[in-house]
Amino acid sequence: MWFKNLQIYRLPAPWAIDLAKLDEQLARGGFAKCASHEPMSRGWVAPRKDGALIYANNRQWLLSLATEQRLLPSSVVNDEVRERAEVLTETQGYAPGRKQLRELKERVTEELMPRAFTRKRSTFVWIDPQNGWFIVDAGTQGKAEEVVEHLRFCLDELPLKLLHTQLSPQSAMADWLAGGEAPAGFTIDRDCELKAVGEEKSAVRYVRHPLNDEVSAEIKAHLAAGKLPTKLALTWDERISFVLTEKLEIKRLAFLDLLKEEAEKNAEHADEQFDADFALMTGELSRFLPALIEALGGEIVEGADAAQAVAASPGATANLTPPWEA
Repeated sequence: MWFKNLQIYRLPAPWAIDLAKLDEQLARGGFAKCASHEPMSRGWVAPRKDGALIYANNRQWLLSLATEQRLLPSSVVNDEVRERAEVLTETQGYAPGRKQLRELKERVTEELMPRAFTRKRSTFVWIDPQNGWFIVDAGTQGKAEEVVEHLRFCLDELPLKLLHTQLSPQSAMADWLAGGEAPAGFTIDRDCELKAVGEEKSAVRYVRHPLNDEVSAEIKAHLAAGKLPTKLALTWDERISFVLTEKLEIKRLAFLDLLKEEAEKNAEHADEQFDADFALMTGELSRFLPALIEALGGEIVEGADAAQAVAASPGATANLTPPWEA
């Protein structure tokens, strides 16, 4: 149940959709097993084995998107096409052309597809409708976008956008490494990656390596030479360890054993354990995400929300005064 990666999106806070309506619309895209002629099938399944497409606990929601894919390696198709092409060459007296080979490949794929093995995986989504969090447990943004795309297909409206912060993660990580200190509440761990911005993309990686004074001096030299951090391992509040990337992705997310032990204390069976894990995880992430955004200079808010944020901020009137009138 514990998420291992975070792809972070934002919803309006609060998101004005009720649980019953969301459940009704999700049913439009429920999961069905991959048909024999289909390369892939995708749809919503129950996160817990109770049949409900939405697991709700303390105003926090959990969804699960199942993806079943037929495994038909291109090498298998190509070998079969090659053998049939040789037979065709002997039969018709000349080698098949591009169009004939393309048609042959399509026919081979259709014939082999029903015999291919299938692989099924699930991707979890945590939604906090009150605070506007939409978090996908996916290692890449591409995998997360599969979830978003299917959700857009199901819902009448989905006002969703990626999280953007005032400081780019790359510039913030460079500042932290150059200064040898993480922002308040965070500590720098032992993994770091820096890459050059030139065509060669030369990279330097520190893996499970203490970033002591000597290594810190090396890193500062790499920064001075133009390399920029793309990954940095951090710990927050001595409770969550993770790797921050230049794309504002959270990878290798790990909740420290103390939290998991706390979840196990009062759980007597699997359902109670699921409830406890989810409650503790979302509770910790609800504190962690604002702290991370603050460390990155705050969230970029667009449109009407931005105007409200400026109006509500201390000294807003002074900030809006043109410099030539100041």
